[in-house]
Amino acid sequence: MISLTQRPEWIDLKAHKETLPPLKEMNNNFTLEHQGIYLDYSKNTITKETLDKLVTLAKACDLEAWREKLFSGERVNNTENRSVLHMALRAPKDADFSIDGKNIMPSIYKTLQRMKTLSDTIRSEGKIKDIVNIGIGGSDLGPHMVCEALKHLADTPRIHFVSNVDGAHINETLKHLQPETTIFLIASKTFVTQETMTNAHTAREWFLNSSSCTEEDIPKHFFALAANKDSVMEFGIPEENMIPFNDWVGGRYSLHSSIGLSICLSIGFENFRALLDGAYAMDKHFRTASLHQNMPIILGLLGIWYRNFWDTNAHAILPYAQNLHRFPAFLQQMDMESNGKSVTRDGNPIDYPTGPIIFGESGTNGQHAFYQLLHQGTSIIPSDFILIKKSYNGNKDHHKKLLANGLAQTDALMNGKTLAEADNAPHRVFEGNRPSNTIVLDELSPFHLGQLIALYEHKVFVQGILWNINSFDQYGVQLGKELAHNILEKGPQTPLHRYVLEDVLKEL
Repeated sequence: MISLTQRPEWIDLKAHKETLPPLKEMNNNFTLEHQGIYLDYSKNTITKETLDKLVTLAKACDLEAWREKLFSGERVNNTENRSVLHMALRAPKDADFSIDGKNIMPSIYKTLQRMKTLSDTIRSEGKIKDIVNIGIGGSDLGPHMVCEALKHLADTPRIHFVSNVDGAHINETLKHLQPETTIFLIASKTFVTQETMTNAHTAREWFLNSSSCTEEDIPKHFFALAANKDSVMEFGIPEENMIPFNDWVGGRYSLHSSIGLSICLSIGFENFRALLDGAYAMDKHFRTASLHQNMPIILGLLGIWYRNFWDTNAHAILPYAQNLHRFPAFLQQMDMESNGKSVTRDGNPIDYPTGPIIFGESGTNGQHAFYQLLHQGTSIIPSDFILIKKSYNGNKDHHKKLLANGLAQTDALMNGKTLAEADNAPHRVFEGNRPSNTIVLDELSPFHLGQLIALYEHKVFVQGILWNINSFDQYGVQLGKELAHNILEKGPQTPLHRYVLEDVLKEL
């Protein structure tokens, strides 16, 4: 296979870049809209010719064929020999999603019905006041982000998330709860993840140490979101309390599966269904819209443009919505775990940059933290601004100021301030020419949040295809875990190990 950097389309784009004027001298008007989500990508150093050339590169990399392989259930996760069909989780019951000729929709809807029945029962009875979701990675970041984003729709029970193996996380959560009115969701596909199971056993001990709770009460208070029945039952959770999910659902794509039970319990199943519907609407758009009119494809190609042709190494996610404060962390896993790869799908070394560093913070907090670097630092960092048109808290004065700040930042990044405009003070000069996209949601509803999530999922897929990498494995997370296990099994092996562990080993 021809190397990506040797493709004539790639070489053509490198030459084309040198012909472009500065961003602030352009007069672009590039926008797309789909069912209440609006993308303005005018503030990018591109022309229509640039877009045409990027689309030509995408076609040369067989993006359209790979997109169809994804939706058709082919094993696009080649290193693990798995299909990748998280899109089926949010599809209608009569959708056509199959693996090896077997329709997977009946099993999906069986799980959804179990989630609905359980969440409706718990929410209507009113006996349970607190839900604790114990998971890590995709079993925490996705549902945690959604519950935070939509907490203006939440009532009871209260939702808590525990992920870190640091005992402070579980202990600080439990000390405010009552065992009799608490349910634990143990979210781990394998049910052997070290951090999750350590926290789960601590929760179990806390529960049983209560004077009013016994082993017989475990089925009323512990549920497993898992695929390993033997480990679940060994823990003491009966099979009827296990809500499964399949190996074709990757962890960072799992919030629409049984891992989303905490979302159902927080905002109700109907709102969860609307979240699924929003994601499905973006799935259809991604699968059917032309490359020039396709939001995930445009965002993916712009990411390629800056990472590979402008040598940018980071990308900022800037939601101007406090409820979306966990969205940058969610996208860190989505993007960096997917595309932080240095070998091709065939295992060959890569000689071009792949996934960027993803970081961000909610506006306007970020403006008083790292925006200084965005505006006047020596690195160009493309940014995505996410705005919500309609206030979801009813305070219009706050919302007007919030939106004005977000819009102003995009203008400032592009236009900057000249030396003359800065009264000849060099430290007040803003170079400008800093690119950004603006994504606008009509409102922060479950449907629109679902669209936003799927938009970025598919953007990551697009970039992985062009980079010729497998975006669906994550072997990079394993080595550290293996070495930690080795230290725990064999004890300290270096002076640093001994220095750090000597006190805790004495206590044990």
